[in-house]
Amino acid sequence: MGMTDVLIVGAGPTGLVLACDLARRGAAVRVVDRSPAPPRTSRAKGPNPRSLEILDDLGVAEEVLAAGSDPLPMLKYRDRRPVAEADPWADSAPSPDARYGRGWLIAQWRLEGILRDRLAGYGVRVEPGREVVGLTQGRDGGDGGHVDVTYADGPAGRARYVVGCDGAHSSVRKLLGITFEGTTAEDQVMVCGDVDLADGALDRTRWHQWFDEDGAVMLCPIPGTRTGWWFQAGPERDGRGRPLAPTADGFRRLLAHHTALPGRALTRAELLSTYRVNVRMADRFRAGRVLLAGDAAHVHAIAGGLGMNTGIQDAFNLGWKLGLVLAGHADAELLDTYEEERLPVAARTLDLTSERLRATLEAIRRPGGGLDAAITPDTTGLGVGYRWSSLAAGGPAPGAEQPGPRAGDRAPDAPCADAATGERTRLHRVFAGPRTTVLGFGPGSAAVLRETADAYGGDAGVRVCRVYAAHEDRAGAEPGAVVDDAGHAAAAYGTGASGDTGAGTVVVVRPDHHVGVLAPADDARSVREYLRRLHGTGRSAERSPGMVDAVR
Repeated sequence: MGMTDVLIVGAGPTGLVLACDLARRGAAVRVVDRSPAPPRTSRAKGPNPRSLEILDDLGVAEEVLAAGSDPLPMLKYRDRRPVAEADPWADSAPSPDARYGRGWLIAQWRLEGILRDRLAGYGVRVEPGREVVGLTQGRDGGDGGHVDVTYADGPAGRARYVVGCDGAHSSVRKLLGITFEGTTAEDQVMVCGDVDLADGALDRTRWHQWFDEDGAVMLCPIPGTRTGWWFQAGPERDGRGRPLAPTADGFRRLLAHHTALPGRALTRAELLSTYRVNVRMADRFRAGRVLLAGDAAHVHAIAGGLGMNTGIQDAFNLGWKLGLVLAGHADAELLDTYEEERLPVAARTLDLTSERLRATLEAIRRPGGGLDAAITPDTTGLGVGYRWSSLAAGGPAPGAEQPGPRAGDRAPDAPCADAATGERTRLHRVFAGPRTTVLGFGPGSAAVLRETADAYGGDAGVRVCRVYAAHEDRAGAEPGAVVDDAGHAAAAYGTGASGDTGAGTVVVVRPDHHVGVLAPADDARSVREYLRRLHGTGRSAERSPGMVDAVR
């Protein structure tokens, strides 16, 4: 049977982002999903600023922006009358170090369609109706290890690695016997669906929220549709107070009860589902050659909209690590850093979303309270970093406060100009694509950049970029160098004023835009050791692809 590098189980946003990232690295990827057709679920309302940066790196951000809309102000009602309006994003604007100041509103099925199209560009198509029912990890002398995969029907398959991106009820997680500890709040229930309202029934520039003592209805327009709305509500209940399953007629009764609209204004309802607050997490994200990402690894309260976003960020953390191990540059131990970094983030996200849910439930008891209580700077994703990680090398002693990011933090963006052409660009454009980037600030960084280019020049996995201050002479600038003409990069990375003639600074930025090393430019050793850990010894590593499992 043919061997694939990575089998991804589940074709939601997490699985598709991971597949795109691996496919562009040249890995052989298969994506299977048990649904017979792409699911049109009524779920996430869109990517947060950090996810937009990831989608930008994958080359689909412009399409996502075109297919969606800005997040909308919230109009809140009590007893059918408008009582307050809030725009939690009013003060969010792009800044030099973050191009996306706010999240974006787009239907999840639309985002998945864009990612499937991008994946198809790499020659990879999702295989629908393929349910995984067995996983056996084996070793053989030749390739050092694999996973045999059994499907409910059709021939078995074999992969070097398997990643379960198959949601909260993950078959992969169950097959591994990994526990999913946590709680399900049976009483915290919401019914959801996609509905059509009569044309002109409600203002489509607002997210309407009716919060009454005996329940709630929320209606948010679905971008790219003329009459489509996301419907969320407290459920109808039977005589004993138990929630009833959602139905189109039930939605009409809820609409008529809470809003000033007649039930008949709701002309169609589909994708009906019941949402219960589930707060659960896998106790590990890796078992040998099988890994978990997204809802398969963690589920949490809906407040703040972090579910899909956390999954996308899991995928972006894992993709480059799998890529470097498959290419034979890094040893398989690198995969341990996926759980080391993402499990604490998931745990914190569980706490954050539960706290936002509590704040929201508290807020809606008062007239004028609404879902804006769930939106905080924490929900942008831009502050998530991995300072505790074994991949966050060195750095100043704890307590030594210096400007700029620390190892493990998200690497800031900054507008700059191409040194050769003068064209506008930004650091995140420099980072884009599946490579590690070494930035050099100050003349003193030239030697480290040269040494890195010599060692890894033939290997597309590492690139170097000299960042010139506006006043510096750049006559001999290397291709790819940029000019920090407004000083934003120096400010963002804390590399001193542009007139500073210090030794300079060198920053290693991982492929997922996190800082690996931030060191004085004369500390070539830190850079060398870090790159060796991720990319092997450079040119010599290219001759021995069999090293992938030699060091276990």
